[in-house]
Amino acid sequence: MKYLFLFLCFCTVTIGVAQETTTNYRNKKVAARDTIQVDSVSINPRLFTVFDASGKKIDSTAYAVDFKTGTLFLSEKARESDSITIHYLNYPKFLTRDYFTFDPKLIIENTGALDRLYSLEQGNDKRTFKPFDGLNTVGSISRGVTVGNNQNAVVSSELDLQITGKLNDNVAIRASIQDANIPTQQGGYSQSLDEFDQIFIELYSDNWNIRAGDVDLVNNNSYFGRFTKKVQGISLGGTFKHNDEAQTNAFAAGALVRGVFQRSQFTGQEGNQGPYKLVGPNGELFILIVSGSERVYVNGLLLQRGENADYIIDYNAGELKFNSTYPITANMRITVEYQFTDRNYTRFIGYGGGNYTSEKLDLGVYVYSENDAKNQPLQQNLSEEQVAILQAAGDDRDEMVAPSAVEDTFSENKILYRKETAPNGDEIFVFSNDPEDNLFSVRFSLVGDNLGNYNISDQSAISRIFEYVPPINGVSQGNYEPIIQLNAPTKLQVGGLNGSYRPTQKTTLNFEVAGSQNDLNLFSDLDDKNNDGFAGRLDARQTIFTSADTLQVDAIGSLDYINKDFRTIERLYNIEFNRDWNLIDPEGNQRFLIGGFELNSPTLGSAQYTFQNLDFSENFTGTRHVVNGNLNFSKLRTFTNGSILNSESDSLQSKFYRLHHTSVYGFKNAWVGGKISTEDNQVNQISTDSLSLVSQRFSEYEAFIGIGDSTKVYAEVGYRHRVTDSVQFNELVKVNTANTYFLKSKLLNSANTQLSVFANYRELKPFNNPTISETEKSLNSRILYSQNILKDGIRFNTVLEANNGVLPQQEFTYTQVDPGQGIYTWIDYNNNGIQELDEFEIAQFQDQADYVRILLPNQVFIKIRENKFSQLVTLDP
Repeated sequence: MKYLFLFLCFCTVTIGVAQETTTNYRNKKVAARDTIQVDSVSINPRLFTVFDASGKKIDSTAYAVDFKTGTLFLSEKARESDSITIHYLNYPKFLTRDYFTFDPKLIIENTGALDRLYSLEQGNDKRTFKPFDGLNTVGSISRGVTVGNNQNAVVSSELDLQITGKLNDNVAIRASIQDANIPTQQGGYSQSLDEFDQIFIELYSDNWNIRAGDVDLVNNNSYFGRFTKKVQGISLGGTFKHNDEAQTNAFAAGALVRGVFQRSQFTGQEGNQGPYKLVGPNGELFILIVSGSERVYVNGLLLQRGENADYIIDYNAGELKFNSTYPITANMRITVEYQFTDRNYTRFIGYGGGNYTSEKLDLGVYVYSENDAKNQPLQQNLSEEQVAILQAAGDDRDEMVAPSAVEDTFSENKILYRKETAPNGDEIFVFSNDPEDNLFSVRFSLVGDNLGNYNISDQSAISRIFEYVPPINGVSQGNYEPIIQLNAPTKLQVGGLNGSYRPTQKTTLNFEVAGSQNDLNLFSDLDDKNNDGFAGRLDARQTIFTSADTLQVDAIGSLDYINKDFRTIERLYNIEFNRDWNLIDPEGNQRFLIGGFELNSPTLGSAQYTFQNLDFSENFTGTRHVVNGNLNFSKLRTFTNGSILNSESDSLQSKFYRLHHTSVYGFKNAWVGGKISTEDNQVNQISTDSLSLVSQRFSEYEAFIGIGDSTKVYAEVGYRHRVTDSVQFNELVKVNTANTYFLKSKLLNSANTQLSVFANYRELKPFNNPTISETEKSLNSRILYSQNILKDGIRFNTVLEANNGVLPQQEFTYTQVDPGQGIYTWIDYNNNGIQELDEFEIAQFQDQADYVRILLPNQVFIKIRENKFSQLVTLDP
């Protein structure tokens, strides 16, 4: 409580000394994109600053401003943040107001026929209505064939169709159909609109808009209710302007949810560019990712998707692969947030609210609801017995399991089981292909090592055959059980009220209160006591010093209180918040206090110091000192991020020191720089007074030199050295060292010719590791060359790259189809009545082809060395 008391006293004093002046100062929070209309009139260039989503000032070199038109242009680096906050100064209203000598309502257009009071002739022309007159359509469709020395020919397609125009003087329309890989079918077109990546139609005017189809729902104006969803439905919005130049915005949307939010976290493998498999929340191997919904972070940094960026992703296979220009090491923490298609139930989403904006006060309200229709299951058809299991399970997912055995009839195309009684009296399943037995179709689920009573006995059949393994001394010996996991319908509702008050130009107060209801099982009323939660936030910014050259010092502070049962729609804090605080299963109500100072200068840059206190009422408390700096000293630029953490939980104590610093000195056509990164994280177990295995330490040093212009033609070479320590014998000792040599360049960059070369060579040498003694080497390289000739009529694009990765060891099975519709036939060579994989052959005669091969989700990956050559020729006559 003393921190809260001191914080409120600080805010009271600083607000009390603030100047009570009428202000034209503005704060505007918007989504980050390449072009932003800051205001409808010209803005004052005397004071203009931009901050990212975390409140850090963005360097002025990362954006450009047209103060005359009030337009902001963001660079690609500045757009890495989800949203930005713009602080700017308006001109006085009397300078930007329109003045008229006469009332504009009394002025009529000069048509050149004002003296014609009446017409002596009646026109015979009949008005003819032309539907869709004035609409503009533009687009393209392409088909391509990809061939390789180790793959079959693959057909790829792209479609881009855009429709824009005006329906009348007040209403305009835009529509879009986009797809990056249209299924090639017999009719030559996609059979379902769901197969397209994006399709929508939108009607809009100056004050309202309606959009139907694929809708991107985004809420960046809320602290507790931030989210991004790609849905299929309808959205509408309207703007109501008031006489005092204030305005009110209202919006609403309703849709079917295309995907469910999921987060995957894993550590990179040394020299392995992927692909890395993304899974569902229950370990599902085969999931479909909603296109464009993913966000990939490495060591807390957001990456960019694209062949010439950081990574590519296969949405259908759920596989992530990093490009050669972004080498992966074992020291990289990879986090992927994405939406995957979940068809257990029909899921609806509703979102609505409004915002009021004026010169000094902004208010907003929002309501979000996402819930499953429990009586409309899709992929799982629940029986009455399974519904009863869900009703009795409450919120405990471990109890949401049901027997999977279903009585079935004999077929040589099925793996079936009969029931027997084990010596201990348990009812077990035994494989049988005897038509006279009472047979069952059984699905086995992996439950963990020594947690089940069945193991795989035969993998040569078209489907795995499982056998019972008796327990030993009461301990299970298998990994599988004849059960299936049931998925309960869920509901999440979040609502909130937020606002911002600017009493003076130097003072800003923001607040938000929110509540949530999260029901993990709509079939059951058990465990519903923890469904409801609430949260609140208060933050303030006070300018305490301003100089004539716009040097500005601000005092900042914020307080979050989050009830232990409150749930957000998506992640609330930064992606590495738990690691920053050494959080492991925190419990209780959360209080998060931040206070500090921030310096901003157009010439020097920005610097910030904050003191942070995080407390969970039941098992954690910690304090953290954080320093951030982005300073410019003539030709020297420095970037610094450092922190010191002291924390204690019910079982652990930790001290975490971290420093990341970069300095770059620029010459006329060259630059030289260095980086230092070091972390020392020592986590002690209180009960044993010993280091926890999560403790680690490393030091990394880098030097680089470049020549040319980094935006045009340049070359940069560098060297990086890293020493990593880990816990051995209750102390941190050196376990490996790494040496990296890299080259980044763009050797040619003209209107018709581009050539870039990248190379990264790394050696990882182990220490104090008896199992690994050899130095591990990896090389990533890429040469990219493009040439345009005949006035861009012919374009050549050549890519030559090499890296290390993995290749999925593909598993498959066979399924029977109508005779003549398949490719394979089954010949039972050993006459055991079991369809085994090596007994399927390509049919010699068409009428015998009654089986097709079905690829299964891959689980095993094989390390490979990949060399890739790609040549693309584009003709544009």
